[in-house]
Amino acid sequence: MIDVQRLRVLRAVAEHGSFNRAATALRLTPSAVSQHMAALERSLGAQVVARSTRGVTLTEAGRIMVGAAESVAAELAHARRQVDQLGTGRVQLTVATFTSGGRLLLPGALTRLTAAHPHTVLHVREGEPEDTLPLVRQGAVDLALAYHFDGPLPVGPGSGTGSGSGTGLEWTPLLEDPLHVVLPEGHRLARGKVLDLAQLAAEPWVLGCLKTEAYLRRYAEHAGFAPDVRGTTTDYFFARSLVAAGMGISLIPSIALTPEIPGLRAVPLAPPGPVRHIGIAVLGRGDRPHVTTLVQALSEEARQRH
Repeated sequence: MIDVQRLRVLRAVAEHGSFNRAATALRLTPSAVSQHMAALERSLGAQVVARSTRGVTLTEAGRIMVGAAESVAAELAHARRQVDQLGTGRVQLTVATFTSGGRLLLPGALTRLTAAHPHTVLHVREGEPEDTLPLVRQGAVDLALAYHFDGPLPVGPGSGTGSGSGTGLEWTPLLEDPLHVVLPEGHRLARGKVLDLAQLAAEPWVLGCLKTEAYLRRYAEHAGFAPDVRGTTTDYFFARSLVAAGMGISLIPSIALTPEIPGLRAVPLAPPGPVRHIGIAVLGRGDRPHVTTLVQALSEEARQRH
């Protein structure tokens, strides 16, 4: 019999990459964490973590068990919500979203959901996909409105990669969200219908998130230059405000170009330009009418914006 508490400890070790950090998160001693891991390995007859001076990493058996641990956690969370609903008759639904996608799609979709299921109790959590997608897999949220660039979904430790298969997640694509170059309208390149990234090699940049910076650097490397990044914010509107103040130019997703800021112009990049792929992640589990309704509502909101 595999102890659920030991699986919980393994998940923490996978997430934090060391016994000490996992112990802090769980309010245990590092010795207790080590004992849990040793007991789990004895019960399995297999090593689940590899220890080194740089911390711990999961073995193949460990990755399998982390996946199982998250499935168990998701089922327990789902069961707890069902029990809670017995007394009230009201369905609790928790939705996670990133900021710009939630602002564009979520209000209309939630209005459609509550019209169809008026007794639903809604909760919304804001966060980036690398934080919210693991919460879906763990059953802490029912649905995540998320995005990824040209790599796999950031689904968390021990889960492998990909957009569904092997992760426990079902991914429903919604929108392609190309990134635009935002310049002051008086800039020498602002009147172009399309820009090649190489044309911008000498420009200073201010960006709206760290992932956009990493993406820009990768594309710029292919174009033969290293971008001069003068500032990175956590807000696309702030980044555009800095462009308007003359600090540099920016790379902004299409859906984050509103509300408009006077004196700016957004110009698309020549293909193949960077694109955010926006979609919905849910945990593949049976018939859940409220989740199905919200997925359909978000899909309809996205179709109306094509």
